[in-house]
Amino acid sequence: MNFENQGIIKRLAVVLGNGDAQGAEVFAETVTQGDPTYAGPLAGVPLKIPVYHVLEDEVMAVVPEKLREERLQLSSLVIDVEPMRQVLQASREKL
Repeated sequence: MNFENQGIIKRLAVVLGNGDAQGAEVFAETVTQGDPTYAGPLAGVPLKIPVYHVLEDEVMAVVPEKLREERLQLSSLVIDVEPMRQVLQASREKL
């Protein structure tokens, strides 16, 4: 991979939209620390890509208001984002 593509990858963040904190924690660990069950060349390789939930303040701040109202308002009413924030913050702190 050339240096330009490596720079792009390093600026990435994964954004989740599910409502299950336990599932989000497993996904975040896989993306940040690596997947030890994968049998390919990236087995256990830590990608160190930060993971956020779409309803976290950091993400909501960059989503245009109209899009938030159209696409995220219902989710914000039914998903308790605090447990997500806690597990995803913990995964980001390990980076």
